[in-house]
Amino acid sequence: MIKRPLLLATLALCYPLAGCGDYRGMETAHQPVVTQTDYALDLLAGPDGLGSGEAQRLRGWLDVLAPAPGATMAIDDPSASPGVSSEIVALAAERDLHVVSAAAQGPAPTPGTVRVIVTRSNASVPSCDTPAARASLVNFDAHTGSGFGCAVNGTLAAMVADPNDLVSGRADDGARTTNTATKAVTIWRKAAPTGGGGTVLKSETTGGR
Repeated sequence: MIKRPLLLATLALCYPLAGCGDYRGMETAHQPVVTQTDYALDLLAGPDGLGSGEAQRLRGWLDVLAPAPGATMAIDDPSASPGVSSEIVALAAERDLHVVSAAAQGPAPTPGTVRVIVTRSNASVPSCDTPAARASLVNFDAHTGSGFGCAVNGTLAAMVADPNDLVSGRADDGARTTNTATKAVTIWRKAAPTGGGGTVLKSETTGGR
């Protein structure tokens, strides 16, 4: 298991100031950090596909990992067998895992085996883990507090579906149509006005009154 941090903070020089009350910028020094963790599994494989029972073993391994959105799968197969690759890609599709090219990591797989690497991403704001010293009650220059931004960016890191979007954003791949994006607005526009019965309020009574 290998962890690789991807730093998102753009104010690296201001990071040491996060623990004091002298930072006067409007952009918080507490920025989300995205980390990636690699999980590898070696499977027996032959020229025509995975060995007996290996597909079930891969399914069980993926069930335990429970990859979240943003996770990717790479295949390291020295023999480059089309049968092995297609079988693993089909299993990845069952869990909506995006298959990427494998980068060289550690020793090469043993002959007769194929290595599957799942990469999971996680976002957090580690600079907020340690409570900062209480700032002075006298704040003549109106600087931001030492914990400024922890609540907003901590919530953003916890709620983003794909942590990698915090690093590189998301391009429009055409998978989401305009009708889907505006579905909620369309329902709201077509709803009858509340005065005409568009919204039904539940009547509550207490003690028979």
